[in-house]
Amino acid sequence: MYSAFRSPEASGPKVKGEARKGEGVGKSETSNPPSFEAPLRPKRQQVARACDSCRMHRIKCDNNVPCKNCLSRGEQCINKSPGERRTLPQAYREIDRLKQKVKELEEQLGKERTKSALVSTSAPAQPFALTPPSSDSTPTPDSTCVSHHVVGRGQTVWGGVMTSTGQSPRKTWYGPSSLFYFINRMNTYLSAIFQQLHPDDLIQLKSVAKTFATPDCNLADDEDKADARDASQPVSNEAYLTPTQEEYFLNLYWQSYHPTLAILDEADFKKHYRSLATKPGQPRKPSPLVDIVIAVNMQVGMAVAQRNSARALPVTEVGKDDPTIAGRLYYRRCQRLLYNEQEAPTLMTVQCHILSAMYTCFAGFQNMCHVALSLAVRSAHMIGLHTEPPSDLPFASQELRRRVWWTLYTFESKVCMKLGRPFYTDTDPTSCDLPAHDHEAASLAGSDFALLDENATWLTFTLYQVKLAQAARKVHTAFYDKYSDFYDGNTGQVIYDDPAALERYAEFLPTVMKPLDDWAESVPNALRIKRSGDGRPFSTDRSSIVVEQFVPPWLQRQRLLLELLFHVNKSNLYRPFVCFPSTATESTPLGNMCLSHAASAAEHSVTLTRIFHHVVTNTDLLVGWHEPFQWQWNGALMLAGYLFACPTSDIAPSVREAIDLSIAVFEDFGRSFGTSLGAATLMRDLAIKIDFLAELMRGSNPQTATLPSVPEPATEQFATGAEVVPSANDIPFTQDLFAGSMDMKMAYSVDNSGDLDMLWPPIGNVSDQWWFYTQPSGPNGYGGPFAG
Repeated sequence: MYSAFRSPEASGPKVKGEARKGEGVGKSETSNPPSFEAPLRPKRQQVARACDSCRMHRIKCDNNVPCKNCLSRGEQCINKSPGERRTLPQAYREIDRLKQKVKELEEQLGKERTKSALVSTSAPAQPFALTPPSSDSTPTPDSTCVSHHVVGRGQTVWGGVMTSTGQSPRKTWYGPSSLFYFINRMNTYLSAIFQQLHPDDLIQLKSVAKTFATPDCNLADDEDKADARDASQPVSNEAYLTPTQEEYFLNLYWQSYHPTLAILDEADFKKHYRSLATKPGQPRKPSPLVDIVIAVNMQVGMAVAQRNSARALPVTEVGKDDPTIAGRLYYRRCQRLLYNEQEAPTLMTVQCHILSAMYTCFAGFQNMCHVALSLAVRSAHMIGLHTEPPSDLPFASQELRRRVWWTLYTFESKVCMKLGRPFYTDTDPTSCDLPAHDHEAASLAGSDFALLDENATWLTFTLYQVKLAQAARKVHTAFYDKYSDFYDGNTGQVIYDDPAALERYAEFLPTVMKPLDDWAESVPNALRIKRSGDGRPFSTDRSSIVVEQFVPPWLQRQRLLLELLFHVNKSNLYRPFVCFPSTATESTPLGNMCLSHAASAAEHSVTLTRIFHHVVTNTDLLVGWHEPFQWQWNGALMLAGYLFACPTSDIAPSVREAIDLSIAVFEDFGRSFGTSLGAATLMRDLAIKIDFLAELMRGSNPQTATLPSVPEPATEQFATGAEVVPSANDIPFTQDLFAGSMDMKMAYSVDNSGDLDMLWPPIGNVSDQWWFYTQPSGPNGYGGPFAG
């Protein structure tokens, strides 16, 4: 109806628009100017993952190392992301985990503040009161100490410490002979003396075990972890080495570990390896023994390759590309294959478990190492290795069984003493004779090494390493079993609360130390590393070692490892007598014997460090060797603990010099694996604190000192840039508080506050006064070297 009233103008444009719509294509082709298209850019080469610098700048990266962008900017080209979350659910879980961790830390901080408030309100103000721990028995907030004395079966047992040493926050137990127990004691003292929270993990190695839960490098909450651990899950052969590459690492084993770990017959192993070959171009058949040998030697081989590489390892975090977990695919396949042999183990099963323990130990998984050793010991018992071999076996097979059993005994003894845990192997029911080392046994062992002299061969090292383990274990057992004879638990919580009992305990130690001293005298000259001048091997006379030029590397390494292991055992046995100061105003000073043992522990660690420094700066004998690095870490912390406990001793300057040498050693090892770089950083931090306390002792002027004003809160100090360290004129001083000790003047003087950048965030008012043990003069002073 309304169409009759539509005007022509209204309908005209519609028709015109429709006409133009049909002509649009043609008009555009004729009326628009021609366009000139830019040439297509070549497609850039894809990379699996850009380096950290390119990802931060959001620019394209390439596959070169270093990449073109980093090379042009002069930056370090690294790629580390072992713990990166790749999916949204994983990110949410990580956020929840971090929130829970923050909540736990806030609760700990609140408890410490409440505790400090209760102490400050319940006790009257004492301007000259000191704040170190009343004993070594007070736990740090980050660790849970087991009761230090456990009464059972009518005797008092020395307890241990529960602490977290891996990626998981769950804690595990370490005994009083362990380094972790010593770290806990040292942290307790430092937390109190600085009035600042100092958790145990601040002085722990940043190893792969701190980043990943297992050597598989899969985080604990990865979604695909169940598949990775499934024994039936096939592994792509493309990830494994070629036959040529495998042969390289197998040959490396015979040159490196085999002379010091004689648990394989070289000829039989090579025959077994050839039997695994299939068609040309096809991967070999899997073998747990071959796989674990390759894995262990990839740790060494890749460390050597890293040392010669221009790629720098990250300092803050040890990632998937660290040489300590090279060969993890072979390790994982070995474990899957070993699972099928649990019910019917063989000699090869025991050999695989020993090498698996080595692999996990070198990667920093101490508890996994301990578990692997337990499997090795139980499997050895199942096949009767702890008994004399059957007489119908060939002589070479009998000797191989003996070497495997006693090597396992040695390894297990070292680990249990290091961790402070009970032994698995027991010599009482053992009827297996010690391995032979004569020329006949050496010629039938499957390897061709030069004879050393009439009475020594390449197998002699194995024999004397076993004897050293026997001697150290005998002293260790005799010493710790007698704890209840000297401390009954009535005074304090631990023997450190009873100086008189501690001194009697110290007097007892030399009576059981003779087996180690006798061992040092019995080592043949062929296995003794020479000293310069009139220096004696296995002594602490500060003489330099002499590395002979024309001696096979395997023999030089045997000599070196025996000397180093001897000093490690001696230092660990003396270490319990490194005692940190007490707060008791009328406390009894430490006795001469206790102080002498503390100095002996430091002397053996100094000798250890000087040997390491000489070796790493003049040879490549220990390049890629992880266990010696752990020995140096053990010795370096011993040196630091001694200077915190006895900063005024006569040997303090030489001990401080040894700490600098240990840092140089860690930096050299750090060219091969990242864990050592973290060790160097930790030792630098401890050295700052040591120098701070030493400066306090040297620059005091009690007559002019006045009480300080109330310090500003730490947050305001850092926010405004104010000095953290007050001037020397604002520091109070105390008189000598130990009866019979030498005069001790204390000052608080440093050049600037930069030396305190490494101190921890305070949890209360910083104490301005310090306590230290001073040394009584006498025949057991620190003027001369200690021979044992």
